[in-house]
Amino acid sequence: MFAFRLGLLLSEYLGLETMLALVCKTYDGVKALETYDKEGSINKSAGLHGLAASIGRPLVGRFHVFCLENLRAYAGEFVADDPQRRLDLLKPRLPSGEHPPGFLGFAVNMIYVDSTNAFCLTKDGHGLRETLFYHLFSRLQVYRTRGDMLQALPCVSDGALSLDGGMIRSTGVFTLGLREQLDVKFPKNSGIPKLPENYFETEKRIKEMKWQKERMVEDMQREQYMLDHVKRSYEVKKEELLKFLAQGSAYSAQVFNIPPGTL
Repeated sequence: MFAFRLGLLLSEYLGLETMLALVCKTYDGVKALETYDKEGSINKSAGLHGLAASIGRPLVGRFHVFCLENLRAYAGEFVADDPQRRLDLLKPRLPSGEHPPGFLGFAVNMIYVDSTNAFCLTKDGHGLRETLFYHLFSRLQVYRTRGDMLQALPCVSDGALSLDGGMIRSTGVFTLGLREQLDVKFPKNSGIPKLPENYFETEKRIKEMKWQKERMVEDMQREQYMLDHVKRSYEVKKEELLKFLAQGSAYSAQVFNIPPGTL
């Protein structure tokens, strides 16, 4: 029940457009989704528009796309020995120095990332939690009841939710009224499956090796580009030098009346 309520709250907090947004790892992925003609109009036969048209469901209106490598990532520490790579955020404190009653955690850390995506890394080594989810939720706090949430107002900086429907968007911005029911919601956390003890560590090492390989390939491509550039520059300079020498020989022959072919 807790996971179900939390999923509904987070979905409502983000809204339908954000819940249906696409996520790309790189900006190249974003560019592939939509192309334009010389006048700046969308090319309806290419990218996602072309795919939608091919199945008889053309895209209408706008849609959001998140680019992981362009999002400002969380720059702090992570919870030690946590396969979910939760962010090590300081718990809120009231002016009295005590933790607010009913505080359940930060929304960014309450999302279960399955093992397939847990180590989806950008070229800078950042995962989904510290990029996408931190961008969406920042330090959004979650409380058990609306009363707990309101009592914690002095230490709410980036918004708060309560399991009984309370919602604070940001400091001084409250969302009131009936809860909006969305057809799209976060999946329930079924828990971490029982796997060998070294499963996550092994998977982490594999993901890191794959990331290092991608970085190495990028470095090699960059060095190859620089090498090709140097080669092209060399050929241009060589051609200019030969042309200069040829012109010099012709000039010398004219000045000193040297018969052709003797230089």
